[in-house]
Amino acid sequence: MSEQDKKVNMMEWVDKRFPATQVWNEHLAQYYAPKNFNFWYFFGALAILTLVIQIVSGIWLTMSYKPDASEAFNSVEYIMRDVEWGWLIRYMHSTGASFFFIVVYLHMFRGLLYGSYKGPRELIWIIGCVIFLVLMAEAFMGYLLPWGQMSYWGAQVIISLFGAIPYVGETLAIWIRGDYVISDATLNRFFAIHVIALPLVLVLLVFLHIVSLHHVGSNNPDGIEIKDKKDENGIPVDGIPFHPYYSTKDLMGAVVFLFIFAFVMFFMPEGGGYFIEPPNFEPADPLKTPEHIAPVWYFTPYYAILRAVPDKLLGVIAMGGAIAIMFVLPWLDRSPVRSMRYRGWMSKVALAIFVVSFVILGFLGTQPSTPTYTLMAQIFTTLYFLYFILMPWYTKIEKCKPVPERVTK
Repeated sequence: MSEQDKKVNMMEWVDKRFPATQVWNEHLAQYYAPKNFNFWYFFGALAILTLVIQIVSGIWLTMSYKPDASEAFNSVEYIMRDVEWGWLIRYMHSTGASFFFIVVYLHMFRGLLYGSYKGPRELIWIIGCVIFLVLMAEAFMGYLLPWGQMSYWGAQVIISLFGAIPYVGETLAIWIRGDYVISDATLNRFFAIHVIALPLVLVLLVFLHIVSLHHVGSNNPDGIEIKDKKDENGIPVDGIPFHPYYSTKDLMGAVVFLFIFAFVMFFMPEGGGYFIEPPNFEPADPLKTPEHIAPVWYFTPYYAILRAVPDKLLGVIAMGGAIAIMFVLPWLDRSPVRSMRYRGWMSKVALAIFVVSFVILGFLGTQPSTPTYTLMAQIFTTLYFLYFILMPWYTKIEKCKPVPERVTK
């Protein structure tokens, strides 16, 4: 029997017990994607790549990390100095966290740019928003684990926000901490949630995200449904198989991404103090408050929104609302077209203002609170919410360009 026959027989044996060939065909070889994918469509695959990097590097870190308030900081130092290649694994994980959010933010921007949240893809967008929420929780839990000054005090500030919730706030904050203050109990439960619970949830949600995407089909820069036009064999005329065309294209994108990732990891792993803040190289001290407490950069837009509102409870509501409002985006957009290519000037200006507002809020969240910065945060918080609040109006009245019947380059 030839080697080829052995492989065929092996696959037949597997297929009788598990639909390996069917899964391969449905999600890769015979999954037809639009032929006009561009640069913005790299980031979905890169998000999966960074998730794998985080899981693998995280597993190796847990082999030497000790989730104990008296030993956590020293165990990180031990990993950095004494564990063979430990510094590389630690920097891979810390750099990976920031790159994960960079990729996810760009992936979400792609959705806004090409209307990937509009029907029939509402559920894909909602699952994506849930992934974003879980990713934020995962990053926050992991942020405490190094047990440095910024880890400790950042967690202290964020957890205290739950205390602003009427009636149940204080009880909820104590339940989250596992104690009346940030302590060893907090570190232990955050470690368990960060290492076991949330990664399992993330992997499940990513699976659901991909399955739902492949069920309805991918969007494209033109916002045209390629399933509407098929040839005599039932194949979309404007589609090409994901494998080998986009699998090899994504591989090229992954190589470029890994070059950039490696450069940052080897030459500037602290990211200028944004990826790892200088106070986090000092052990946590409950008796010494840092001069300026700010979360890591990917939380700072929402932290700026929180500080923009003078009242603590209203600030928490505004911060939560800034994330929650994204869930209803598919029903706020009344435009007859998906892609920004064919929308009117109102949608384009609104999206540009939204992006600028988000970036500036991110900067303001890293700065000490001053009257000027607070005023700026209030202005850009207002612009952030107006993008969503006014969307039913400006998307309905603006004049759009005619959408082509077939996809373009």
